[in-house]
Amino acid sequence: QVQLVESGGGLVQAGGALRLSCAASGRTLSLYAMGWFRQAPGKQREFVASINRGGGSTSYADSVKGRFTISRDNAKNSLYLQMNSLKPEDTAVYYCAAVLSLRLAVRASEYNSWGQGTQVTVTS
Repeated sequence: QVQLVESGGGLVQAGGALRLSCAASGRTLSLYAMGWFRQAPGKQREFVASINRGGGSTSYADSVKGRFTISRDNAKNSLYLQMNSLKPEDTAVYYCAAVLSLRLAVRASEYNSWGQGTQVTVTS
């Protein structure tokens, strides 16, 4: 199973930007479909974005479409989430996830490897 470690979270004002990274180890990341999820206090974990293992296909939650961009660098065994025009409602712990799959995966139940999460706080 692949091990995942997120980084890049922090405190930012509304309208600002952050770039999250997810470093993978243990297995070759190019075999895995990847995703970002988030969980705000008192809420269920929700889908943010996903990318297939080749990077040619992506999917986004409607709430982040046009503001967030998911990407990956398989040579560096890394996944990224560029977050622009951040809003207070984007405040959450962000998790990266992986599943050994040829296709996109958008449901949390499809993933079997998770990172520990990184906190993103957006102030108004």
